[in-house]
Amino acid sequence: MYTLLLALIYLAFISLGLPDSLLGTAWPVMRIEFGLPMSYAGIISMIISGGTIVSSLMSERLTKKLGTPAVTVASVFLTAVSLFGFSVSKSFLPLCFLAVPYGLGAGAIDAALNNYVAVHYNSRHMSWLHCFWGVGTIISPYVMSLALTYSSWNTGYLTVSVIQVTIALILLCTLGVWRVNAKKDGLDSEGSSRIIGISGALRIKGVPTLLFGFFAYCAAEAIAMLWSASYLVEARGLSEEIAASLTSLFFIGMTLGRFINGFLTAKLQDGAIIRIGTAVSAVGALLVIIPIDSPITAIVGLGLIGLGFAPIYPSIIHSTPANFGKENSEAIIGIQMASAYLGTTLMPPLFGVIADLSTIKLFPIFILGFTALMIVMVEITAKKTSSD
Repeated sequence: MYTLLLALIYLAFISLGLPDSLLGTAWPVMRIEFGLPMSYAGIISMIISGGTIVSSLMSERLTKKLGTPAVTVASVFLTAVSLFGFSVSKSFLPLCFLAVPYGLGAGAIDAALNNYVAVHYNSRHMSWLHCFWGVGTIISPYVMSLALTYSSWNTGYLTVSVIQVTIALILLCTLGVWRVNAKKDGLDSEGSSRIIGISGALRIKGVPTLLFGFFAYCAAEAIAMLWSASYLVEARGLSEEIAASLTSLFFIGMTLGRFINGFLTAKLQDGAIIRIGTAVSAVGALLVIIPIDSPITAIVGLGLIGLGFAPIYPSIIHSTPANFGKENSEAIIGIQMASAYLGTTLMPPLFGVIADLSTIKLFPIFILGFTALMIVMVEITAKKTSSD
């Protein structure tokens, strides 16, 4: 039962990753069909991220009231319905409306499962959890690439929606498996049912700087996810179909890196792994910056950015209970998700506007700058928590 539950959690995180790479992959074609500027993808992304911020901030109360299994199933169903809506949309405005439930579902499941794994499982499983998120993000660009080649972007969204419904039904039929960790949850105990809230979490030493660092990391990741295909098309001259498939290299790098990191956690602490990942992603961004006619360095650089980013998110999340206490982790991780999604809400559309006004060649410079800000904030947090 323990192994089956872990497999179900991994499956749920595949479902979380599936929608994340769709918009950036399909947008070069969608914007032409709708007659929209490149920056409008940032508006949809901002609305999705806004929904995730709301549900992340509510996650502590939702999870304590309904439990992680119920929140997980409901969230997957919600994103499935939203993706189906995307597949039948004929204009920009419906996409904006559908982005709201899209984001609400993603934020709830992200916060609930991250805390669940951080509390119940070791660092190896946290890294592999996010590896399976990467599996979802790898599947989607290939699905969309095939759809663009043989049909349309609508078919790509419809296909992923069907996959989401299938996963949701599997999770619904196996709700009883979650009882294996029911006693460990302690949801019925007085101490763990205490709601800390946002203000209480922010008063904990080191939390504000950690949130700032998480904001910066997720801004860099979201810019890479949303704009890499457009960068390859606009700045490197590749076709939309080829760019859509090559975008998966970023997600392949993240997935491979998280799989490898699962083994490295046996020898390295979370802080050391974050530093190594930062260095690798910086090298990748520098390769993308190199101004040569061939797209090879940019393609390799995208893969290295993904590889370097791979361990950062799961390592920061997994260290939260150890740094701030298990009794505080649910509230802090919910706010971490909110700060992360704030980064994904504000920065991709801002970059889209800047790219429209200047050039999309600024893409790797933004990634490098936000990555540098992230590591500075994480190091400051480490010093504050270690001094306690």
